[in-house]
Amino acid sequence: MDGLRRSIALLVVLALGMAAMPEFAAVRYTVGGNMGWSTNVNYTVWAQGKQFYNGDWLFFVYDRTQMNVLEVNKTDYENCISDHFLQNWTTGAGRDVVPLNVTKTYYFISGKGFCFGGMKVAIHVKNPPPPPSSLPIKSSSRSLLSSFKGQIFVPTLLAAAAFWDSFMCAIA
Repeated sequence: MDGLRRSIALLVVLALGMAAMPEFAAVRYTVGGNMGWSTNVNYTVWAQGKQFYNGDWLFFVYDRTQMNVLEVNKTDYENCISDHFLQNWTTGAGRDVVPLNVTKTYYFISGKGFCFGGMKVAIHVKNPPPPPSSLPIKSSSRSLLSSFKGQIFVPTLLAAAAFWDSFMCAIA
């Protein structure tokens, strides 16, 4: 009987855990895909069609002896000016991770002249989309089945599990 009680408790915990799971999962983008952060990549084309959301990550992979990753403002991005960067994301390993944790447009360049060859990317970060809404009810009156599914079944299941647990503790 103890195993049955554990199974019921596990089912309740799993049901509650699944209800609390977030709808949005962060994504880690390798900048430039298989080419990484290097010359001869059109980063505007690479970023096209991608949706970047608050909570995602950028992963820059590059030759650490030659290149770097600098976050700059829009003017410095457009003119490839690396003297007044906002953030130097270069860690020295050539494997830099940048969290996209603010809803804004990020501007990244590689200094040392590589920006003039196209090593720059603008990333527009948006808030994640809202979770999907429930389907609208077609008629103005609720059917017994839809009420049973959403408003009666889950509380009844939880109450039955609590009752069963109390019953099992009483006879043990």
